[in-house]
Amino acid sequence: MGRIKKGILGGFSGKVGTVVGANWKRIAYMRSLPQNVKNPRTLAQQRQRSKFSLVVALLKPMLPFLRIGWKFYTGRQSAFNAATSYALANAVTGTFPDFQIDHAKVLTSRGNLPPIANATAQSATGTLTLTWQNNSGVGSAQETDQLHIVVLNPAKDTALIVEGDNRSQETQIITIPTAWNGDKAHIYLSFISDDAKEVSNSICFDNVTIR
Repeated sequence: MGRIKKGILGGFSGKVGTVVGANWKRIAYMRSLPQNVKNPRTLAQQRQRSKFSLVVALLKPMLPFLRIGWKFYTGRQSAFNAATSYALANAVTGTFPDFQIDHAKVLTSRGNLPPIANATAQSATGTLTLTWQNNSGVGSAQETDQLHIVVLNPAKDTALIVEGDNRSQETQIITIPTAWNGDKAHIYLSFISDDAKEVSNSICFDNVTIR
């Protein structure tokens, strides 16, 4: 049974006939009940579910950072859902049932802050060394912009998330777990402004062998 909270013109919660009332981010909305589907496993549905499962499995280990990196592109959806929608539209390749992820086209953050410039990534003896060019003064880029690093290890179904140095430092060395030795990792780098009001698009180093 549905319940009207603020009079006849207010939002309601619960089910009334074929309509469900709910609230998300203080926004009252209604949706219809799903219709019975005669064939819930059509080829088109199987394709979409396969893509969705692949993308969610990819992004889930990076969820804590996605909440930061996508916070300005959420609209009326969550940051994770926004990142998922983008990856579904841009980063899935191949044909069903052999879909794959193009990791270079995944964005762990999205924004207008100038991204990292001329970056390199090198793994050696349990460390990852990152270098980049200080491009402060280009657009809104500032020396105090903070580097954020996401090292995704699909083999371990986990991600290492690190708050790095400022844009002006031009180098960063981080320690990688010894258990990752020999694994392939995808490294995502992006900047966040000192006041956290701007983020950059991420860049990706794909299939880096951890040594």
